[in-house]
Amino acid sequence: MPQPSSPPASAPFVSTRRPLSRRQFLRGSGIALSLPLLESMLPTFARAAQPSSPLAPGAKPRRMFAICNNLGLLGDQFFPTGAGRAYQASPYLAHLQKHRGDFTVFSGVSHPNVDGGHPADICFLTAAPHPGSSSFRNTISLDQHIAERIGTLTRFPSITLGVNTRARSLSWTGTGVAIPPEDKAAEVFKQMFLQGSPAQIAAQIRKLDTGRSILDTVADQAKELSRGVTARDRDRLDQYFTSVRDLEHRLQASSGWEQKPKPVVKAPVPVDPASPAAYMEKVKVMYDLARLAFETDSTRCVTLMLDSVSTPVLEIPDVKITDGYHNLSHHGKSEAKRSQLKTIDELHMKLLAGLISDLKAAHEGEETMLDRTMVLYGSNFGDANQHTCFNMPVVFAGGGFKHGQHLAFSTTQNYPLPNLFVSMLQRLGLEEDKFASATGTMRGLEMA
Repeated sequence: MPQPSSPPASAPFVSTRRPLSRRQFLRGSGIALSLPLLESMLPTFARAAQPSSPLAPGAKPRRMFAICNNLGLLGDQFFPTGAGRAYQASPYLAHLQKHRGDFTVFSGVSHPNVDGGHPADICFLTAAPHPGSSSFRNTISLDQHIAERIGTLTRFPSITLGVNTRARSLSWTGTGVAIPPEDKAAEVFKQMFLQGSPAQIAAQIRKLDTGRSILDTVADQAKELSRGVTARDRDRLDQYFTSVRDLEHRLQASSGWEQKPKPVVKAPVPVDPASPAAYMEKVKVMYDLARLAFETDSTRCVTLMLDSVSTPVLEIPDVKITDGYHNLSHHGKSEAKRSQLKTIDELHMKLLAGLISDLKAAHEGEETMLDRTMVLYGSNFGDANQHTCFNMPVVFAGGGFKHGQHLAFSTTQNYPLPNLFVSMLQRLGLEEDKFASATGTMRGLEMA
């Protein structure tokens, strides 16, 4: 019996048309470029009403991006005045004002029994107690807890990143072993997109060094794909391809491309030519990389350790910084040091605002990528000047929660931040009511 022929690529999207595969790639020599989530990838009748659980077949993904700045922020400049939705934004939060309805700011939160000053940064996502003690052993981090449950849904169960560090990690296994962060965005980019023989990869990298995008290699496939999707999806693909090109350009400018394929034998870690002092540029590139990983559904979990402790005097255009980042954090209430530190902190807030803007600009059906992505930004330090780990500065954006508020808890009897982690797990569709020292879900934070 003859089989019905497939509809042509230009046919309208009707119920008989097979959806695009979520795992479809654009392939070229040494390249496998995955695609963002398009409505054309969903069954026709599923486009109007997605399954409520992100773990259900055909459901749109939910994600987590956790960022720790291990020198904190100036508290008197970060924490707002007043509580609830009528709070008055602080000088730092003023840089996020246009996104006020997209994030919640917390005060009076910390990890119970997490002390020890600088060593506490590795407990930001684990909440393991007493990291400064000689008998300390870390526990599983939130991202790895998630990866163990939904990591098989993506090519990479999780991605662990760092700025100016390959040692200080936010990601820890269940046996208390650190997952070394990758501080070269170019290397992660190659892992996500460049496949093939060593010679093919080396040839593609040479093309990238001369300004040719990986999109040039898959241009014909990209054009063919664009003809066969909806108008909304064409706009989505245009945004995505623009993001790929922009990130390539920034990677070349900030960290460069290695002139050899990945080694097949043990070899020294290649030296990143970018200066550690170009700290803010590195942060921006990592933000862009995380967004691209989410767009391609390469992973659902990304962590980023911003190692400010080991960062030297920052190089910031049109700004004079005279001392190392770490020394500035120990300002001793010196107004000269606080002024420089405030400049650095405000740049962090501007970059965070840019990340939120970029996630809001990318659409996934009727929602934005921010609606599907939980962004946790904070620090192990409440006050780096005094090495205290209480009253941690925390901003929590996106992810499908009712935001636009300041949840103010006691600054002397802190509320457990791990409760937020339980809320995040449940938002991912995981039926869990406990993580680390949590006592329940985050009070006052509701799902949208």
